[in-house]
Amino acid sequence: MLRRGLPAAAVAVAVLGTAPSLAADRGVAVKDDFFKPSSLKIEKGTRVTWTWRGEGRHNVVVALGPSEFRSKIKREGTYGHTFKKTGTWQLTCTVHSGMNMKIVVKKQL
Repeated sequence: MLRRGLPAAAVAVAVLGTAPSLAADRGVAVKDDFFKPSSLKIEKGTRVTWTWRGEGRHNVVVALGPSEFRSKIKREGTYGHTFKKTGTWQLTCTVHSGMNMKIVVKKQL
């Protein structure tokens, strides 16, 4: 009985040991004239979802970064982006000067 259990356990350990790390989803609140949090450090492959929580109209736009993306200007709802490259993104709301955030993306551990 013990002999049958050991090979299966060894295979399970080997498979789990080589499985890629799964990046977690992260959330950002889009409030009236600020992002919360205002900065994130995440792993490559992480999806960030911005959720509108304020009364005003806002958007999420890449001001500087390794790739570009932008949400529509809106008052409610969500917008998501999966970060497939490493690097640093400076994000802004083009409706409100000074509404900025920073996302740093590192390699998966």
